[in-house]
Amino acid sequence: MIQPLAFVHSDAKIAKNVVIEPFSSIYKDVEIGEGTWIGPNVTIMEGARIGKNCKIFPGAVISAEPQDLKYKGERTLTYIGNNTVIRECVTISRGTSDKMKTVIGNNCLLMAYSHIAHDCVVGDNCIFSNNTTLAGHINVGDFVVMAGMTAVHQFCSIGSHAFVTGGSLVRKDIPPYVKVARDPLSYVGINSVGLRRRGFNSQKIAEIQNIYRVIFQKKMNITQALSVVEAEFEATPERDEIIQFIQSSMRGVMRGFNSMGL
Repeated sequence: MIQPLAFVHSDAKIAKNVVIEPFSSIYKDVEIGEGTWIGPNVTIMEGARIGKNCKIFPGAVISAEPQDLKYKGERTLTYIGNNTVIRECVTISRGTSDKMKTVIGNNCLLMAYSHIAHDCVVGDNCIFSNNTTLAGHINVGDFVVMAGMTAVHQFCSIGSHAFVTGGSLVRKDIPPYVKVARDPLSYVGINSVGLRRRGFNSQKIAEIQNIYRVIFQKKMNITQALSVVEAEFEATPERDEIIQFIQSSMRGVMRGFNSMGL
């Protein structure tokens, strides 16, 4: 199902039941999985590895050379997981010598005009609303939702199940399970709605909420707060994930509730 007005390089590996609409260009060293739809005027450049049953809408550019002056033409890759939807004019750069790859997980939705820069790693089931922009070297966990016009500074990390409100400037790391808003970006609660939708019960949500009350609302520094969490909360996967994320943060975590004087 390759339209005659599409260009597909002879070295590209195209699986069964792939549809490539007119005026799209598929470069060499590209692999596209079964059932994927490539809309018109899409450009898929060298190093793209696209999974099964994806949809890529007009104007998207996948696996272009990174916009990084340190890039010297090394062979790097871009991975797109299964069932991921990439809407109009999304741009995704391939990796540099840092990670050698850029990765988008399974079942993601990247809405129109979003940009994912080189060496980003995005988990499964993420939603990036229109004009979301990720600079280079960013790690995003599973089930992260970023509302429109969000911009993320390079080398930041965003934990799983986080929700970032629209128009946010993300300059610090965002731990898992939280909602963030305001300027400068601050903790405004946990993502309870998202957690319920994903099967977290009331007891587990209350546990996560109580942990973050200690971390962000008790007027302690991070080291003191984590010591209290370790001492007073039973070890669970969620508790340990929160502690490990904050302890390993390279840029520091965003502001807590009380630091806004509220």
